[in-house]
Amino acid sequence: MRLVDLRSDTVTMPTAAMREAMYRAEVGDDVYGEDPTVNRLEELGARMTGKEASLFVASGTMGNQLAILAHTQRGDEILCEAESHIFFYEVGGLAVLAGVQAKTLAGHRGILTPEVVKPAIRPQDIHQPRSSLICLENTHNRAGGKCYPVETLAGIYTLAQAHTIPVHMDGARIFNAAARQQVAVEKLTAYADSVMFCLSKGLGAPVGSLLAGSRDFVETCRRYRKMLGGGMRQAGIIAAAGIVALSTMVERLEQDHAHARMLADAVANMGIGFDASDVETNIVVIDTMQSGKTAAELSACFAGQGIKISQFGNHKIRMVTHYGITRDDIQYTIDTMARIIKG
Repeated sequence: MRLVDLRSDTVTMPTAAMREAMYRAEVGDDVYGEDPTVNRLEELGARMTGKEASLFVASGTMGNQLAILAHTQRGDEILCEAESHIFFYEVGGLAVLAGVQAKTLAGHRGILTPEVVKPAIRPQDIHQPRSSLICLENTHNRAGGKCYPVETLAGIYTLAQAHTIPVHMDGARIFNAAARQQVAVEKLTAYADSVMFCLSKGLGAPVGSLLAGSRDFVETCRRYRKMLGGGMRQAGIIAAAGIVALSTMVERLEQDHAHARMLADAVANMGIGFDASDVETNIVVIDTMQSGKTAAELSACFAGQGIKISQFGNHKIRMVTHYGITRDDIQYTIDTMARIIKG
């Protein structure tokens, strides 16, 4: 049976060039700072995001949690969107590890604005926690891969600076946002004090993320990384794939976006109330209510035809385009969904 895996862009397989680079990688002990391949990857990540330094970490979740640890003190409060990855999918790490609480804010399709953030900032009051960090997710996963407009990022950053509050950007898919908006990544990351981005999603590397910011911030995070058991030794073997990812896989992201738009346009014509304009990057989230089927029922129907999708609650499904998914795969998915909807 044909297999089309649209569950996530985390299922990508490393390219032949990545595998070759991993095989030939020059390595050393990264905890001592002696792995030349890791050092090159970190320098490249810092340069591409316009930051002083970056740190290679095992996952996006680790990167986000390190940033919270570095930016806050126990008992503080962070501001984040109500369905952000940091709040929704990181196992309560912000409370367990950093000892902070979250004030969740309702964004419009996942996107916060200065008008929403400003009243959420705590006054100086000994009875209240200190607002110590603003977290933005770009693109926003649960909102269907939505991008922050540059002017919105600028407005929130200006507000944050006025209150001496740092901004951390969960940029797991920041390169997708940059591709969508046709800007350099550093144009988006300029409005954040720190940024995490994943190498293992649309960029296709097998493992790893980078956390970037000032040199002092990165050194603090390096210490916390060791505390959490994330100090790797000859990590150049996996860092090598990250270098290939940043060097060769960024421009092709637009192909994933084109496939997502192709899928979205077709679903919009199936009479289930789906708005194709909601799709901006490589994530398609569909409300199944008007299809007459639950997310579980649709998922089972797709699975029977060799198509893997994710369930986002009782009546939402998610499909993510990525490296390895072809135009023919998308057409097969469209044809399959049309048959399922018609019953």
